Amino acid sequence: MAAALKAFHVYDVPNLDRVPEKPSLSLCSTRFSKGVELNRAASCRIPNFLLIGHRGHGMNILQSSDSRMKAIKENSLLSFNSAAKFPLGFIEFDVQVTKDDFPVIFHDDVILSEENGTVFEKRVTELCLAEFLCYGPQKEAGKEGKRLYRKTKDGKFEKWNVETDDSLCTLQEAFQKVEPSLGFNIELKFDDYKVYQHDHLTHTLQVILQVVFEFARDRPIIFSTFQPDAAQLVRKLQNSYPVYFLTEGGTETYYDARRNSLAEAMKVCLEGGLQGIVSEIKGVFKDPGTVPKIKDSNLSLLTYGKLNNVPEAVYMQYLMGIDGVIVDFVEEISRTVDGMIKPDEAINEEERLSEANSKVQFSEKELSFLLKLIPELIQQH
Repeated sequence: MAAALKAFHVYDVPNLDRVPEKPSLSLCSTRFSKGVELNRAASCRIPNFLLIGHRGHGMNILQSSDSRMKAIKENSLLSFNSAAKFPLGFIEFDVQVTKDDFPVIFHDDVILSEENGTVFEKRVTELCLAEFLCYGPQKEAGKEGKRLYRKTKDGKFEKWNVETDDSLCTLQEAFQKVEPSLGFNIELKFDDYKVYQHDHLTHTLQVILQVVFEFARDRPIIFSTFQPDAAQLVRKLQNSYPVYFLTEGGTETYYDARRNSLAEAMKVCLEGGLQGIVSEIKGVFKDPGTVPKIKDSNLSLLTYGKLNNVPEAVYMQYLMGIDGVIVDFVEEISRTVDGMIKPDEAINEEERLSEANSKVQFSEKELSFLLKLIPELIQQH
């Protein structure tokens, strides 16, 4: 498997400071007929309300009582193509680079497995590609992979068992084997608590960008990352695809102040020429007045979080003028959105934005009601 994939090194890039550009691409996939233009440097066109599948068909929460959170292995080709069966514009997934320079798709910083009865961890970025691919189900018939584990919030190790499992995969495989009309929201994954040198970030991003530029073809692409330096750097390295800054919106606190509020996220975007923000939805609901400020700054706003699996929360975001949501329950939410947001209602974007702008100031009582919907899926599992 490893021999069939080509490793890209920084010295393969003609100019170390910039990946060769392609003509600017529309963010609007063939799944949509209408979109709204964002007048920033990279051509960025989004549908009237964008649905994005979280890690494909949805993330895995092994200790959840909801079977949907354990249906299909997250961040797998099977998960991506299962999501493609629904009217989504994009899928979101996490990309890291192995020590031998292969972009692979995996969310956690470390892989947990078992050896001689003891669970151990290895950093994904410290594994070579062959080592990474030996975990979980194997593509080769008769070959057994090493068992994967996950760590629960209370510190326990749990076998990563899902109803339908699948092999780990590379970014190149995703481009080659996933429905081509489905857009990719590529999250550039870095350790939240690690300080990265500029040269390391540059090298990592160059490796990822080389695969993107070789295999993306006409597929719509969004880059996103919680790492503010990486966000601004990937924007400098290419001008073909929009870059979004991920933030918890103040719901978590980090040593880097740029990560701690929507206001700081706006600064990162405006200073770096980024196209938008992806925020934890609770951060937006706690500070709804930021939404018109973000829109007035000509930035796009997407959200993620467990509340995005609640239909009422998704519809409220549509009314607030938020541009799209990342969801786990792709079948249910896509059906709900299709029923709530009629095609005729979405044709005139100016009218939609006018309607949204007149409704962005929700009362504390309304927001309190929304946040107290209390479905199990928004509780801490």
